[in-house]
Amino acid sequence: MREAKQIFLTAEWRDLAMLNYEVDPSLLGRYVPPGTELDSFESKTCVSLVGFCFSRTRLWGKIAVPLHTEFEEVNLRFYVRRREGSEKRRGVCFIAEIVPKRAIAWTARLVYGENYRRFPMEHRVAQSGLGKTAEYGWRVGDRSCRLFVHAGDQPGYPREGSLEQFITEHYWGYSKQRSGGGLEYRVAHAPWRVAVAASSGFEGDAETTYGAAFAEILRGQPDSAFLAEGSSVEVFAAERIG
Repeated sequence: MREAKQIFLTAEWRDLAMLNYEVDPSLLGRYVPPGTELDSFESKTCVSLVGFCFSRTRLWGKIAVPLHTEFEEVNLRFYVRRREGSEKRRGVCFIAEIVPKRAIAWTARLVYGENYRRFPMEHRVAQSGLGKTAEYGWRVGDRSCRLFVHAGDQPGYPREGSLEQFITEHYWGYSKQRSGGGLEYRVAHAPWRVAVAASSGFEGDAETTYGAAFAEILRGQPDSAFLAEGSSVEVFAAERIG
C-alpha cells in the first residue's frame, strides 16, 4: 500500500463535539477533490460541524512550538471516498477550518491548501456525573457563533455499521487545490468512544464564515449529534492526486 512515510504533525484531539446534518449532494459538488467521490451513509450525504481541542501538538512529532501546542479548532466537513488499487480509502474534506492563531492557519494553508481562517475562539468542557458538555465558540467582528453537545451517558465504542462509526472512522484527508488536482494525507488514530447527545445545537450567524447555503443548514437542528472522546493522532505529509 502506497502512503506518505513522513509524519507532519502529532497531537491529541480531545472532546470532539460533532453535529451532523443531511444535505443535498449537489451542494458539495464544487468542493469534491479530483479522484474522489462523495461518501454516504445509508444513501444520505452529510456535513458535520465539529469542535475539538488540540493538545500536545508537535511538528514532525518532535518540535513543540511555544504558545502553539494547545488550542481549539472548529471545522465544517463532509465525507468522500477514493479507490487506490484494491483499497477503498474513506476520507474527510473541509469547507472551512477555524483556529485562534494566525501561524497555525498560515501553516495549514501553505502545507495542505486547506481553507483555514483565524478568529478569536473559546471553549468549555464540563463533566457532571456521567454526563459531559463540550462547547466551542468563535467571534467574527461583533458576531459570535457557538456549537455545543451535552451527552448524558458514558461513552462507548460505536456499533458496527452505525452512523457514529461512519462519521468517526474516516482515516484520510483530502483537499482540492486551486492550482488543480488535489492532496491526500493519512490521519492515524485509534477508534474513538462516543456518547450520543442528549441536547446539541448551533447558535449564531455563520454566513460570514461558511456562506449563505451552509448558514441556512446550520440554523436547523442537527439530524444527529454526539461527543467523541478523541485520542492521540498522527497526520502524515500530503501527496498529490488527480
